[in-house]
Amino acid sequence: MKILALDTSNQAMSVAVVDGDTVLSEMTINRKKTHSEQLLPTIHRLLDVSGLSASDLDRVVVADGPGSYTGLRIAVTTAKTLAYTLDLELVGVSSLAALAAGVTATPAVIVPLMDARRQNVFAGGYQWADGALQNVIADRHLPLAQLLAELTVLNQPAVFTGADAAKFREPIVAALGHLAHFTDAVTALPRASRLAGLGAPLAPVSAITFVPRYLRLTEAETTWLKTHDDRGHAPYVEKV
Repeated sequence: MKILALDTSNQAMSVAVVDGDTVLSEMTINRKKTHSEQLLPTIHRLLDVSGLSASDLDRVVVADGPGSYTGLRIAVTTAKTLAYTLDLELVGVSSLAALAAGVTATPAVIVPLMDARRQNVFAGGYQWADGALQNVIADRHLPLAQLLAELTVLNQPAVFTGADAAKFREPIVAALGHLAHFTDAVTALPRASRLAGLGAPLAPVSAITFVPRYLRLTEAETTWLKTHDDRGHAPYVEKV
């Protein structure tokens, strides 16, 4: 199965072309530049160096969240367009699972983490079992303090990964002590080839109805809910 894998869920962008268990080409760009400018040229370049055309692909695997609203929409929209126009299979994989897959050979709980601002994070918990990555703590948007409290109760070694994990090192170590471990900066980057591996065995979804998993409301949605009741009506204010 020939797979194109895309991840633009955070600052780093990663694209890979995989044929079965063979990574034909892969590129991860970790710099602040608009993913919308980088993604399509990178796809074309990697397909070219892999000796393939887009019509040779069988499946598109995309990181479907959580992460940056804009970043997620860029990759998901591109993946849906390719899948629909070229009649390719489409699969979405958790952005956090893709990060966790980079941490191997450990029985510890793997905690991929993204900064969601205001001391909140996107995070989940993963462990390897019989060679497969299992989601043992659901992906969520939650306060960092709540995540650390839950991990403290587990009383197990935890490996934190993701480019944002380092900025939370101090509170993490304060809460977990010697149970807290961190990956190096290279391992913490997303790798689209790992995304492809996670997405290869999954059932495809509809390219028409597929949407990102944001795991939280946008600021506009939050504001709207604060100013409307559960029927969508704005509160009545008597004019004087």
